[in-house]
Amino acid sequence: MDGLDTLKAKYLTAVASAADESALEEVRVAALGKKGEISALMAGLGKMEPDQRKAAGAMLNVVKDEIDAALRARKAGLADAALDARLKGEWLDVTLPARPRRVGTIHPVSQVMEELTAIFADMGFAVAEGPQVESDWYNFDALNIPPEHPARQEHDTFFMNRAAGDDRPPHVLRTHTSPVQIRAMTEQGAPIRVIAPGRVYRMDMDQTHTPMFHQVEGLCIDRDISMANLKWVLEEFCRAFFEVPSVELRFRASHFPFTEPSAEVDIRCSWEGGQLKIGQGDKWMEILGSGMVHPKVLKAAGVNPDEWQGFAFGMGIDRIAMLKYGIPDLRAFFESDLRWLRHYGFAALDLPTLPAGLSR
Repeated sequence: MDGLDTLKAKYLTAVASAADESALEEVRVAALGKKGEISALMAGLGKMEPDQRKAAGAMLNVVKDEIDAALRARKAGLADAALDARLKGEWLDVTLPARPRRVGTIHPVSQVMEELTAIFADMGFAVAEGPQVESDWYNFDALNIPPEHPARQEHDTFFMNRAAGDDRPPHVLRTHTSPVQIRAMTEQGAPIRVIAPGRVYRMDMDQTHTPMFHQVEGLCIDRDISMANLKWVLEEFCRAFFEVPSVELRFRASHFPFTEPSAEVDIRCSWEGGQLKIGQGDKWMEILGSGMVHPKVLKAAGVNPDEWQGFAFGMGIDRIAMLKYGIPDLRAFFESDLRWLRHYGFAALDLPTLPAGLSR
């Protein structure tokens, strides 16, 4: 077949000159499409003599394959060039620090729960949990709270409604997380070292009280636990939580049904210019209650008080959050004001750790 070399050269030049994939596709259609020149020549092979058809077909296939290979190579080259141009236009230096982006906001109560969990975990305390709806046995009886105690009256506690004739034990919205201590001792026995953070409920509401608030209680039971151990744990907690080099605590004799002896704990502080400073000054501020676990409480939880003893303490999470982060009104914690949350909240990914600092 005459003119094949000229035809091949024409299309190879057109392929090399194609500026983009659209122009390259036009060359492909003109050469190898159903109505293209190479396809037309292939269709004419049927009119030739067998020997002539065989020789011409071989030459056409060679030209077709060379043009097809050139098309593929040019297409790949154009794609690589387009990618290079795109990468240059969208270039990003990944070695630069990322732009700060806040993914949600952590509520101060949740932040403080994480902080105190980190602190007590460092001292070997596990986290224990329990139901928020409790029987009065767990909430009162097992904790040595007598029937005539004011806490068992309806003006102080939320009792669950019972239908007439229902003889099941009364249930309440737990007034403290102390029932978790009973459940933990019942399930795990002694020795034990746990904290119990969570929601609690009482009939009270003003600037410093709400019907629902948060508490954390701690329990440590072993054979040789004393008030000295309690003092050290609380001092270490306060020093780490308020992030000060030292603290001074004062223990005042008090009375709680579930501990004996019992003590209210004050921390030394000062108010200078309306700003609270922990660990210095000549003022004292009550922050928690504590004491040695009452033998009757140990016995109720199935722990032999002749072999085991220990301490317990409890504090309001909302209160210590207010002290640390300068939040003036407890009610603001529960008003769902996003402006307040953005002001007092914490970045979602900044988990508190002792080595890195609790409130980075």
